[in-house]
Amino acid sequence: MSGAWLWLLVPLAPLLILVLLGTLRRRAVGWLWLGSVPALVAAAWPVPMLELSMLWDGVRWGADDDLSRAWLGFTALLWGCAGVFASSSQRGDVRYGRFWTFWQLALAGNLLLIIATDALSFYLGFSAMSLSAYGLIVHLGGPAPRRAGRLYLQLAVLGEMALLAGLMLRTHSADGVFAFATWQDVPIDGLTLVLLLVGLGLKAGFWPLHVWLPLAHPAAPAPASAVLSGAMLKAGMLGIWRCLPEADPLLAAWAEPLLLMGLFGAIYPALLGLGSRKAKAALAYSSVSQMGYLVILLALLWRHPDQTATLTLVLMLYGVHHGFAKGALFLAAGLTHAGRLSRIGWVWLALPALALAGLPLTTGGAVKTALKDAWSAGAFAGWQGWLSVASLTTSLLLLRALWLMRREAEDAPDQRLPWAQVLPWALLGGLSLILPWALPALREPLLHGLYPGGIWAATWPLLLAFVAAAVALRVRVPVTFGARPNPALRLSLALKRVVQRPPLQVPDTRADTHRWRRRERRWNRFWSTGALAVSAWLLAVLLWLGWLW
Repeated sequence: MSGAWLWLLVPLAPLLILVLLGTLRRRAVGWLWLGSVPALVAAAWPVPMLELSMLWDGVRWGADDDLSRAWLGFTALLWGCAGVFASSSQRGDVRYGRFWTFWQLALAGNLLLIIATDALSFYLGFSAMSLSAYGLIVHLGGPAPRRAGRLYLQLAVLGEMALLAGLMLRTHSADGVFAFATWQDVPIDGLTLVLLLVGLGLKAGFWPLHVWLPLAHPAAPAPASAVLSGAMLKAGMLGIWRCLPEADPLLAAWAEPLLLMGLFGAIYPALLGLGSRKAKAALAYSSVSQMGYLVILLALLWRHPDQTATLTLVLMLYGVHHGFAKGALFLAAGLTHAGRLSRIGWVWLALPALALAGLPLTTGGAVKTALKDAWSAGAFAGWQGWLSVASLTTSLLLLRALWLMRREAEDAPDQRLPWAQVLPWALLGGLSLILPWALPALREPLLHGLYPGGIWAATWPLLLAFVAAAVALRVRVPVTFGARPNPALRLSLALKRVVQRPPLQVPDTRADTHRWRRRERRWNRFWSTGALAVSAWLLAVLLWLGWLW
């Protein structure tokens, strides 16, 4: 029992710390990143599982395996670094209270779904994270954020409905048991599989469920984009990994189509992203492409359940690598607008991009070597050559993103960059070089990939991408084929027109003088001063008393 209470603090700390925002207001912004500290401590310190049977039968919170601990660790560190960055980049924001409220709610949901070992806790955390992310996407205001937010919210609600239905069917098949451990031995049917893939895939953002990503990332503030891509996307893949059985004939039959979808999803979105006009849009397409690699991992698991331990390790390493690298790149996209980077700064900025492209001696090189080793040992070894094609398109897209950052940085003010933004970005970017030597699980594939044939196999797509980029810049090749209409956006606009028919009436401003309007304003001010955080405190006290009882 000792120390188990820490798991209760992991999802509640972000909510409890909102009390500071309600009482100290702007003076508290610099300390809101502390909400991720309990999760970091719990990931690094072996803590027993927390039993919460007073909530519902079989509920346990904690991280009892390497995958959960690693996932919790990189998620908490990414949110913490992005929080420090946001405390500086959003300093002059007049709507800071709204931003940080949605931020803390999304953080709490993200942490809860990771430590949840049952479907109900997972769904509560997943829903809190997904719906709160809407506030981060539309925060800047204007037509583009509202359009991106509307499409995201529509798809998020659709995904929540599909996920809830899939979890209910899965629970029914398990005779009412919510625990994921029990589900591993329960067969799955086609309808449940489709519902779970759609519900969780819409959040994971892999092709063809990615349509909200290229709009949401350019619209959101840079730190919000960092956690959206680095942490929230992979929550969907973690859910798929946990909800499905380890071995099932239906999954084995679907493995090859899923592999083809993953390969296409790794290559095609990268080609689409080459036509991007903004760096964050190119990075968004890169995230879609990277999710294709995780779909490939999922297909390998479905076909070869006997390699579950090996493929789970690759998933863990890929999650850590992509979370830190993509978080660093999105923070860099915001940093280049705040001031001028030195030449060393630009080299450091390019490091996570080269890691995503699979450069040897980086996390990306180690992870792709581990993926190749797992891939070559199975029935899909003949498809492995397409991994080099995917690496080539990834390299081209990331070079395009770096070039767009360089061009956008020309309009940045000539001033010194704030340390509160430089330090978290530099830390995340440097982890692409540090982690392969610090983690034994990454060091082994890193050293294995350093034989001459392995180095050439990892570097030729990157070298070819550099040559193609140099030729394109030299002859000024127009890159426009990536611009394509978004059918989901058209449906979203059509739905908006249907909902607003007849057109909405212009509100009467004279109604502000009515007594009920004044009461409504006082009620809104009451909630904006921290009543939500006070409620969180009361909830924590009740849970604590119930746990002691």
